[in-house]
Amino acid sequence: MARSQDTRRPAGSERGPGRPRITDPVTLATPALRHEEAFLAAVKRSRRLHGSWVKAPSTSEQFRAFVRRGRAPTHECHLVLDLAGELVGVVNISEIVRGVFLSGYLGFYAFTPNAGRGLMRAGLRLVVDRAFREYELHRLEANVQPGNLRSRGLVESLGFRLEGFSPRYLKIAGRWRDHERWAITVEDWKAHRKGRRAA
Repeated sequence: MARSQDTRRPAGSERGPGRPRITDPVTLATPALRHEEAFLAAVKRSRRLHGSWVKAPSTSEQFRAFVRRGRAPTHECHLVLDLAGELVGVVNISEIVRGVFLSGYLGFYAFTPNAGRGLMRAGLRLVVDRAFREYELHRLEANVQPGNLRSRGLVESLGFRLEGFSPRYLKIAGRWRDHERWAITVEDWKAHRKGRRAA
């Protein structure tokens, strides 16, 4: 299974599948222990932003477990960085199943002060492109709480379609939360890319 790699590269170097374009405002990096201090600081300042939407690793032990989990063949974890190398957010693909399924779950969250600047959308697009180009998946599913309008807008803008509703689907911040199921297949992704190029 392909592994995530840091995608920062010298200007003018060749861009392979799923790698950022020169015009992309973000890059992707594989979570590593060297990111711990900056990551935990970002989580701490983002508590109000995350609220009841997401539970991010907030201790050294949790962060190190997150790094280990990202090395498993069932996970692809990515840090989204701006061009100055500052943390923008996280995009994970988890519970990847191969064989006849070729599917995984997309999870993501931004860090303060980068929400609403378009940077997470750019990072998500890069990871979705990787999912279908490099990781050779057929389907991605994103579960979003109905009231999380910003995240719903993000996945919809990338070509995800609403498939259904799951009551009390995930326990976040001590409560079982309803979620909507949004999904995209490789066929949807290709059609969305064609529309993007034609726009």
